[in-house]
Amino acid sequence: MKSLTAKDVPQKGTRKSSSVWKRALQQRYLYLMSLPFVIWVIVFSYVPVWGWITAFQNYKPKNSFLDQKWVGLDNFIELFGDERFYLVLRNTLAMSSMGLIVGFTIPVIFALLLNEMKGQVFKRSIQTISYLPHFVSWVVVAGLVSKMLSTDGGAINQLLMSLHLIDEPIQFMAKGEWFWGIVTLSDLWKELGWNSIIFLAAMAGIDPELYEASTVDGAGRFRKMWHITLPGIRTTFMVLFILSIGHLIGIGFEKQMLLGNPLVTDYSEVLDLYALKYGIQMSRYSYGTAIGIFNSVVSILLVLIANGIYKRVTKESII
Repeated sequence: MKSLTAKDVPQKGTRKSSSVWKRALQQRYLYLMSLPFVIWVIVFSYVPVWGWITAFQNYKPKNSFLDQKWVGLDNFIELFGDERFYLVLRNTLAMSSMGLIVGFTIPVIFALLLNEMKGQVFKRSIQTISYLPHFVSWVVVAGLVSKMLSTDGGAINQLLMSLHLIDEPIQFMAKGEWFWGIVTLSDLWKELGWNSIIFLAAMAGIDPELYEASTVDGAGRFRKMWHITLPGIRTTFMVLFILSIGHLIGIGFEKQMLLGNPLVTDYSEVLDLYALKYGIQMSRYSYGTAIGIFNSVVSILLVLIANGIYKRVTKESII
């Protein structure tokens, strides 16, 4: 009997490697199309991580990177010992939580109502009008909101006075306790239509035969929405919801900076504005980097925790 040699033994690793390269060659145009986006992610998302080292230094731009003074965790100790940090963290979590709740429930309801409309022309008109504010910059939106809430001819004050609900104009923009609600409602108006688009797309993918079968069984519109439409978009909703939880800390600063003023600073300042103030305006680059690291780490932990809870409850996972 002829004995097997090394040449006769099938090389599984080699075959697998060749199949991978063969598949990559067949899909080379897709890889080339995705290459600019991969480069963009590497340049703007991974390369800047190298700068996190400055959080452990007393960074001075005049010195080279290797000549900086190392301070260890001093910047983080100072950060967690600053009372202003906890005030800013409170504002950030309050506004982001309000925005998360309102920014998901209202668009879903709006998408459900649009999905039930029969007139296609009217439906498309409402949808187009609703997502147009998304393309308006926050500079313009902040100007509109400030003008509407102004005590000098503001539309809201004029309406309330004409209904005899108030005797004199209310200074909405000077009341810190109202600032969170103003930011949340402004963001809702701006992003309502845009946030509902993806839910409408998910609803369009639901099998029409399910609705036909429920009609035969005598189900009304609300029954169909509750038992067919909402379960049909559950996965889409949860993926977006969990990803949005990761942005509870990093909510940006445009809305707060443009709508805020010195009278409501204790309610309008968020972590990104706090980092901008200390990192850029005061030239404390290492301290600002420490704030950025805190934001990133907490965001990752929030996503992992939310995904873990979702996986435990539904046996599904997005990560």
